[in-house]
Amino acid sequence: MFSTSCHYGLQAMLYIAYHHDGKKNIDLTQIAKEQDIPKHFLSKILQLLVKKKLLISTKGPSGGFRLSNTPEDTRLIEIIDAIDGMGVFTKCGIGFKECDDDNPCPIHDEYKNVRNNVRNLFENKSLLELVEDAKHGKSIISLKRTGR
Repeated sequence: MFSTSCHYGLQAMLYIAYHHDGKKNIDLTQIAKEQDIPKHFLSKILQLLVKKKLLISTKGPSGGFRLSNTPEDTRLIEIIDAIDGMGVFTKCGIGFKECDDDNPCPIHDEYKNVRNNVRNLFENKSLLELVEDAKHGKSIISLKRTGR
């Protein structure tokens, strides 16, 4: 449903939120290495998130990225909208260009329900909720810095 760029953007934002303290920047190389995301590709994604005002970028020796808002105030839907756009929640499940309520494809109604459920999930989940789940061992993702 989402692009690879969007998946990487969600993972990077979650990583940054996990290490969020409001002041410290997280280095691009660190995110790329620890999340196993190609650095050049991640750089483009993070710059897009800066342009969309979800991240702040700072250059220099202590440079890197930090959240523009608190993890509590950042909804996952904002990240999806910034990278893939909201059109992902209206596209046909089979890929027909003309599929809509008036001209439905064979799975239109069922897929529309799934899309709406996914959209509601991402609208209601904040980065803070995901960070808290990770910190309390409720998820299997690795967001902790290695070797530090």
